[in-house]
Amino acid sequence: MQKTKKSVAKRFKLTARGKLVRRTPGFRHLLGSKSTKQKRRATRDKLVAAGHAEALKRALPFGL
Repeated sequence: MQKTKKSVAKRFKLTARGKLVRRTPGFRHLLGSKSTKQKRRATRDKLVAAGHAEALKRALPFGL
């Protein structure tokens, strides 16, 4: 039986339709040097590219 990869489970979320959602990396520090526009857009969740999503979904055999 395959176990859930906890590192993947902590970083990604599955939507109701089975797509993977991720956060924008690099937004915990050094925010003064980033533009307001950059920071605003970083708050939105982003979809994982299809090519990367397949391997990540295999690491989540039971979903989230």
